[in-house]
Amino acid sequence: MLRNSTVSIARRYFCDVKSLKPKVCVVGAGPAGFYAAQHLAKKLKEIQVDILEKLPVPFGLVRFGVAPDHPEVKNVIHTFTKTAESPNVNFYGNITLGQDVSLRQLRELYHVVLLTYGAEQNQKLNIPGDSHEMCFAARKVVGWYNGVPSDANLCLDLNCESVALIGQGNVAIDVARILLTPIDELKKTDITQYALDQLSTSKVKRVYLIGRRGPLQAAFTIKELREMLKLPNCSTIWREEQFQDVTPDVINKLGRPKKRITELMLKSVRESPRENPKGFYPIFMRTPLEIFENKILLGVNKLAGDDLLTQKAVLTDNKETIESELVITSIGYKGVPADPDLPFIEDKGVVKNDAGRVDKGLYTSGWLASGPMGVILTTMSNAFGVAEQIIKDITNEGPQEPKPGFSELKRVLQSKNVQIVEWSDWEKIDKYEVEQGEKLGKPREKVLDVRKMLEIASG
Repeated sequence: MLRNSTVSIARRYFCDVKSLKPKVCVVGAGPAGFYAAQHLAKKLKEIQVDILEKLPVPFGLVRFGVAPDHPEVKNVIHTFTKTAESPNVNFYGNITLGQDVSLRQLRELYHVVLLTYGAEQNQKLNIPGDSHEMCFAARKVVGWYNGVPSDANLCLDLNCESVALIGQGNVAIDVARILLTPIDELKKTDITQYALDQLSTSKVKRVYLIGRRGPLQAAFTIKELREMLKLPNCSTIWREEQFQDVTPDVINKLGRPKKRITELMLKSVRESPRENPKGFYPIFMRTPLEIFENKILLGVNKLAGDDLLTQKAVLTDNKETIESELVITSIGYKGVPADPDLPFIEDKGVVKNDAGRVDKGLYTSGWLASGPMGVILTTMSNAFGVAEQIIKDITNEGPQEPKPGFSELKRVLQSKNVQIVEWSDWEKIDKYEVEQGEKLGKPREKVLDVRKMLEIASG
């Protein structure tokens, strides 16, 4: 019925010149979605951009993924807010693609649909014991301390001394730092109060950061490493023998960013560890083989390949055991197909695309397009590039027929009793969170229940 209804509505719009304004629907209100909307609204004055988000609150990974002790990274929210307040941009929350509206419907209602809803599923180890009750995905732990509604009830038991983190990217470093940071430092952040309460009674003293390859292939960045090295009441303990192949000749062949971080690691290796109550233990060239109740079995690797930065980890016959009552895996995220009509590459967790273009009028950007990679600046660059491609296609072809856009989508959603959260509604939630935070001496205290968010939004 919707298709015929949409066609008839489109015909009614045919004589209205304003209806030929290109209408773009961005699905996902995270960094990729906002950066794309920003570029489109800036470059094309005669355009209407509607940003749809499944949660009642915007900003995606900036709100839910950035560590609470990194408030400077969240400053980009000011830029996104300006974009949302642009006259040709609208935000509509609490709308789920594949549930409240289909991809086919959106493509009928808009000239362009841009999918930027990210990668929300974690990669799995697929080893014996990885379904143990004390084994968690880092994505869920990050959601737990950052206020993701679906992760608020995570049963994370910190009544243990040792934690094994599998993976050596920035997310793993973030989790390690939160577990080891003095509680008085965390009290100043927007970390959820329940996480703060639990961390205040934590018995964690040792966090192992385990990676399959060597120091040169570690994915964490120099900023995150510096923070770990300076962490109060915590020593960083390296295994010196794992750096024996990192010679001056090797270092001189590295590019500047990798050279700087390698030199920082070596400097720390040579220094005598401070005596502190807590310890951070990076371990290289180890592959998890099996997880037990209070330990993890690791295979010892060697590196193979001529390129220093892309060498592969090859298992040897040697093994070692690390005591750990809690295991957190941080080995990457993957996207999910929100709608059955999406051309999806399951093993990679991405939408099939060519430089962001999926099909005529259908595009994708961010981690849904590329897989989880880079930082927010990487996402910005990618989103601007895809937005530029959309502008080029619109300029070359122009709207071939009128489209009703949100006016018709609103009727579809109302027929399903979907409560639509507009930007002014989000501002009510934002105000409420800031007020709750002030009572606790924090920047904000996030609302964790979607029903509560909708109640506040409705006034």
